[in-house]
Amino acid sequence: MNTEHSWTTTPVTARLLRGALDVEHTDRGVLPHRLPATARRQIPDAQLAMAQSQPSGVRLAFRTGATTVELDVIATKRVYPGTPPRPDGVYELLVDGRLTGRAVAPDGDVLTVDLATGAGHTRPGPVRTLRFTGLPAHDKDVEIWLPHDEATRLVALRTDAPVHVPPPGGRKVWLHHGSSISHGSNAATPTGTWPARAAALGGVELVNLGFSGSALLDPFTARAMRDCPADLISVKIGINLVNLDLMRSRAFGPAVDGFLDTLREGHPDTPLLVVSPIHCPIHENTPGPSAPDPGALREGRLRFVAAGDPAETTAGKLTLGTIREELARIVGRRAATDPHLHHLNGLDLYGAADHAELPLPDALHPDAATHRLIGERFARLAFADGGPLAVGTA
Repeated sequence: MNTEHSWTTTPVTARLLRGALDVEHTDRGVLPHRLPATARRQIPDAQLAMAQSQPSGVRLAFRTGATTVELDVIATKRVYPGTPPRPDGVYELLVDGRLTGRAVAPDGDVLTVDLATGAGHTRPGPVRTLRFTGLPAHDKDVEIWLPHDEATRLVALRTDAPVHVPPPGGRKVWLHHGSSISHGSNAATPTGTWPARAAALGGVELVNLGFSGSALLDPFTARAMRDCPADLISVKIGINLVNLDLMRSRAFGPAVDGFLDTLREGHPDTPLLVVSPIHCPIHENTPGPSAPDPGALREGRLRFVAAGDPAETTAGKLTLGTIREELARIVGRRAATDPHLHHLNGLDLYGAADHAELPLPDALHPDAATHRLIGERFARLAFADGGPLAVGTA
């Protein structure tokens, strides 16, 4: 730490965090969570436990006249043996909504995960200091967006001027739930995930409950959303149910109804948008599960293939095509008595023609350019005047 400044150290508390549903105080710093403790106690697998601790959409927010900001963090670096190293998570600093600086923590705790079994173990690592300099000297709103896919413990916040909790900004809160695509997989930066891009364009406050591998209609996720204050809600359903081969068509419809029923218990009149899957060729007509392509792994690449058989759809196995049809039917039926419920076909966000121009690099997840495309289209289709989540509808 540079000692030329007169530093103000501000405790990191929930009052300074946006986008987190819970904050855990540990002996190694503050760990934001995107599911509350009641839901975390019911999580049945390590994948979701890890995903909800990765702070996609979570940011520190404060008002200050500081020209220099330091943040001490312990990042969690993930290692998947046999696959290419993952890029370091990016921290982005915004001043009055404009990107001003980026930083990375080059090391930290190391979580090694076996792709075949899902088992993992963690090796503790060091605290690293992120430093942002050259900020304008006047009072301003500062946000530090945490890495969307790298769990981060916040150890200390230092500034060369006092920090204040910003007053309410008056923007509507958008609560979104989805899969790894909503979480931000393969996006380059935390403000570059499609939900973050859409929120910026729509002028709304994002609470992102996109969980890699875990948009599975879990009742505890529905209850967490039910109990979370929100002015606008969307749920993106489909790809994880297919690539985990989690359920058959008989269970799917009632599970969707149950999830939506729970949301309506807490948000009876809130604009609610159900979004079906974007285009994904390997699962359009072929059920899951998805599996890493052994040939690609031998070449040091991660790419996915569909391991199901199209003939199995007659036995009720789900594909993206069947899920889109069923979601449109369910929303149409419910909308007859729920005028605030809406449907968006995921192919309007990213369809076959888009795939021809911007293919999914690993056959499942969009790249940074495609995240930008999806975010811009969602903002236009959902948040613009006349859209189902237009701010005036809240």
